Amino acid sequence: QVIKCKAAVMWEANKPFSIEEVEVAPPKAHEVRIKIVATGICRSDDHVITGGLVMPFPIILGHEAAGIVESVGQGVTSIKPGDKVIPLFVPQCGECNSCLSTKGNLCSKNDIGSAAGSMPDGTTRFTCKGQAIHHFVGTSTFTEYTVVHESAVAKIDSAAPLEKVCLIGCGFSTGYGAAVQTAKVEPGSTCAVFGLGGVGLSVVMGCKAAGASRIIAVDINSDKFAKAKELGATECVNPKDFKKPIHEVLIEMTGHGVDYSFEVIGRTETMIAALACCQYNYGVSVIVGVPPAAQKITFDPMLLFTGRNWKGSVFGGWKSKDSVPKLVDDYMKKKFVLDPLITHTLPFTKINEGFDLLRTGK
Repeated sequence: QVIKCKAAVMWEANKPFSIEEVEVAPPKAHEVRIKIVATGICRSDDHVITGGLVMPFPIILGHEAAGIVESVGQGVTSIKPGDKVIPLFVPQCGECNSCLSTKGNLCSKNDIGSAAGSMPDGTTRFTCKGQAIHHFVGTSTFTEYTVVHESAVAKIDSAAPLEKVCLIGCGFSTGYGAAVQTAKVEPGSTCAVFGLGGVGLSVVMGCKAAGASRIIAVDINSDKFAKAKELGATECVNPKDFKKPIHEVLIEMTGHGVDYSFEVIGRTETMIAALACCQYNYGVSVIVGVPPAAQKITFDPMLLFTGRNWKGSVFGGWKSKDSVPKLVDDYMKKKFVLDPLITHTLPFTKINEGFDLLRTGK
């Protein structure tokens, strides 16, 4: 039956979240209803609020979470009530071109590009004050209960601490995978990471795990440098400390530019700088941050003609349903840490304070 619970509803852009009682419909065929235990706050959620990522309102945001299955719809065989799960904002249907290709991971059933704000069947499972509320990238985790499609949920180890592994639902996997999976950083290589939020720090961890010899962390907030060094950065650079463009600084530091660069902010200027700072002939630059809507990039094509590789990475290049349970297993085997990425733990009702902490770089 319908569940009534609390959710943080975003009624319109550039306004605070409103904690409301919502009605969550039961799962239809091939759907799963989840009790959300922990959810992270990601800059991509904030991009929707500010209009950088265009989605329909009213909406329940959130996409980085972990929870326990409450009920399943008809035909769901892989998951049962009581299972611990992570919702997947990049689903894995197993049938589309990207799912069938060994090179791809962005399932065509995703709602990142189309921004329909609904379940795959075009309807929503949330109602508030008699009004239908949109879903966010098929997950909507800023609510006590959510409904996702069976292709957008991964069953994980029942012993996993949900308040930690929720980060595998986006931030950690996105950053770590950009280094080890998309860029395929090699031992001994030199890397530059632009942006040291949770995802950027995860890129640093990925570069370190891959054996990079130099990891140069770049951010205009020097308060982030201590944590970056703790997680593997060998040097930290603040562009504000230099008169010349940051890509020139990095080329001077390395002699010829870095082997791999990562833009983990979502700004067109830093995307160009990250491209320009990598080695002119065989450097690889990866865009990890969500690009802002309606902004175009203009750059000198000679940057690419000489041989550089410019790539994008969604969810770290991982095939979600296959990879998330394995990443959780790796965490349980202590192959990587998540604790340093968690700065604050707040009750759900303080979600607006959480976003203030995000926006002030804390």
